Amino acid sequence: MDNVKNLEDQFQARIDAGEKIEPKDWMPEKYRKTHIRQISQHAHSEVVGMLPEGNWITRAPSLKRKCTLLAKVQDEAGHGLYLYSAAETLGISRDEMYEQLHTGKAKYSSIFNYPTLSWADMGTIGWLVDGAAIINQVMLTRTSFGPYARAMVRICKEESFHQRQGYEILLILCNGTAVQKEMAQDALNRFWWPSLMMFGPPDDQSPNTAQSVKWKIKRKTNDELRQRFVDITVPQAEVLGLTIPDPDLKWNEERGHYDFGEIDWTEFWQVVKGNGPCNKERLKAKVEAWDNGEWVRDAAMAYAEKKNAQLTKAI
Repeated sequence: MDNVKNLEDQFQARIDAGEKIEPKDWMPEKYRKTHIRQISQHAHSEVVGMLPEGNWITRAPSLKRKCTLLAKVQDEAGHGLYLYSAAETLGISRDEMYEQLHTGKAKYSSIFNYPTLSWADMGTIGWLVDGAAIINQVMLTRTSFGPYARAMVRICKEESFHQRQGYEILLILCNGTAVQKEMAQDALNRFWWPSLMMFGPPDDQSPNTAQSVKWKIKRKTNDELRQRFVDITVPQAEVLGLTIPDPDLKWNEERGHYDFGEIDWTEFWQVVKGNGPCNKERLKAKVEAWDNGEWVRDAAMAYAEKKNAQLTKAI
């Protein structure tokens, strides 16, 4: 017991000193499991997040928009691969992570369980959803687990491009016809509150936040990140000429931040538990893609085994 306590003290001292923890280093089991949960859920979110956007590739209004949306979806697939690889260094297989997703044991970001009803949703997802992701993920470039932190560097650069792409879509719509601006306002009305929920439950309802901050898995709490998102996003909405759907939103001179209304956490937990507008649709699409791709995986494995056999024989 004393030996474990000494190891934990040494581990925390490394964290406090700002050192990166690498896969072969000793770590508390809870630290390992917390990272597996967080990184795998992040990876699942990138992959499932391709679905609502993929829905609009064939309906994008121009060739340019099709190309940029295709590029974005491709980036998200790459992000998922980086993150699955980072999680694998902690001793969990990719197949096991997929199994957890497909059976509902593992979660992904609740925002992707909302439908994309118009082209303006593509702009709003880029502006709000990717904007929220950037605020959360920039902090993760300095997280204490080395493989996760390094993967986040490239991901954040690409997410920044996605955010600007989304904002530009809305800028065009808001400077277009009255119908186009109304479409942009409708998308903002539907995605504003789910975007605030992306940062997770309030700090007093989040059992893992305090430990995650202590281990520098997270650098800021859920509420701190949410406040930063609101402070950054409100002026951007003003430039667009859009109205944030929150009657309680106002600048607080004393705090130096925007005050905003109460989030409907009942809705959040309902979506997390699988009862959102598109939960079943998203999971069904992911499972079907996995099942339909079995022959590709089998062919790839057979080819790899054949090449390995040839190399072994040559040696």
